[in-house]
Amino acid sequence: MRIVFAGTPDFAVPCLRAAATRAEVVAVYTQPDRPAGRGRGLAPSPVKQAALELGFEVRQPGNFRARETKRALRDLQPDLMVVVAYGLILPQSVLDIPAHGCWNVHASLLPRWRGAAPIQRAIQAGDAETGVCLMQMEKGLDSGPVLLSQAIGIGADETGGHLHDRLSQLGAQVLADGLGLLRAEIKPVPRAQPEAGVTYAHKLDKAEAKLDWHRPAASLAATVRAFNPWPMAECQLAGERLRVHAAVALDEAHGAPPGTLLRAGREGLDVACGTGVLRIRTLQRDGGKAITAADFLNARQDLRAG
Repeated sequence: MRIVFAGTPDFAVPCLRAAATRAEVVAVYTQPDRPAGRGRGLAPSPVKQAALELGFEVRQPGNFRARETKRALRDLQPDLMVVVAYGLILPQSVLDIPAHGCWNVHASLLPRWRGAAPIQRAIQAGDAETGVCLMQMEKGLDSGPVLLSQAIGIGADETGGHLHDRLSQLGAQVLADGLGLLRAEIKPVPRAQPEAGVTYAHKLDKAEAKLDWHRPAASLAATVRAFNPWPMAECQLAGERLRVHAAVALDEAHGAPPGTLLRAGREGLDVACGTGVLRIRTLQRDGGKAITAADFLNARQDLRAG
């Protein structure tokens, strides 16, 4: 079984490795190298690095509009194309090239959280569970029929980074199961996504990272978890810009204006919200590293009586 793999970030690497154990990977497509680091030198994607380590041919077209790019893909005579967080839109003319079409590994339980940031949006919304879907791709945004799926619970304190890693491994498992069935000539039966329950996980924006103290504390705590490690929630507090790594919501009534620092102790910095109180436990000052609230207070003795 000849497979073309298309993916770019860390999330896709376990899926690439899983594909390599189930079929012949004839080429790996990934986005072009991008500037990174302080020197802004061109850096390869995690998928490119893994593909080169595995000895696969790597291709990096900027898009699939050119006739020559499509012809080069067609010449590979792929049985299947596996797409995992590739980051480029595939036109119908590309989806039609592989004999079995294109499969996509998506990190949500479709039709909930179609789109670019399903992991973070699930946490931010307070979802109790999420999962991975193996989907037959079609022209619409994550709207194709689901071939296989697997659900997992979201931990009460789970961050976006931790859930990302768990779903990445789960995605590799689900993909391996699907490829195993296809090799055995038992193609998974596609299930059309229901029209009810469709939600969209819009791309993360740094502008969203600033905490609005007028919102409920529970909502802010979920945002803090969802946005760790990127873009990382931030706030203005005690005359400083702070990045918030960890926080919990306290179901506590108060009459203070939102944004008021109610208490500052070893357990955290308690800030009045629209409803409830947000206790900041781990934070980062400008130019510093992540520290506990207790360590922060060692440098800000003026806040201890706050």
